Amino acid sequence: MTGYIGFLRNYVGHQPIQMCGAGVFVENEQGELLLGLRTDNHCWGIAGGAVELGETVEAAAMREMFEETGLIADELELLGVFSGEDTHYTYPNGDEVYIIDVKFVCRKYHGTLKSQDNEVSELRFFPVDKLPENISPPEKESFKKYIELRKTQSRS
Repeated sequence: MTGYIGFLRNYVGHQPIQMCGAGVFVENEQGELLLGLRTDNHCWGIAGGAVELGETVEAAAMREMFEETGLIADELELLGVFSGEDTHYTYPNGDEVYIIDVKFVCRKYHGTLKSQDNEVSELRFFPVDKLPENISPPEKESFKKYIELRKTQSRS
């Protein structure tokens, strides 16, 4: 583990910490959602991760999207901020976090799809009505809001 969270973990071990995260719901032209199969908990999730010291959440979201998918965001739309007990999580290695998670939607991007080997074992676009059931636990509330947004947009 590197960066600010790695620095904190050197001091607190597995004890709970509060972490600011940023993530991106990436949609292709067919309206399908890009998900990555995480190597740590073997659940599906969107591109995202911790915000580094001094980094904006938008920059972190774009960085994580590029690192995990190879895609470069041209435009981000704020989906929402998620926090509290719904984003409490203990990682398989025992690290415990309470995440303040800022999530975005990206429909305009460029680049070549390529997964980050050490964090993502597979990348796949899914129709929104056929998402896998094993969504990464701290992301479930943001997925609910994203799906509700999509339903609202389809009614308009």
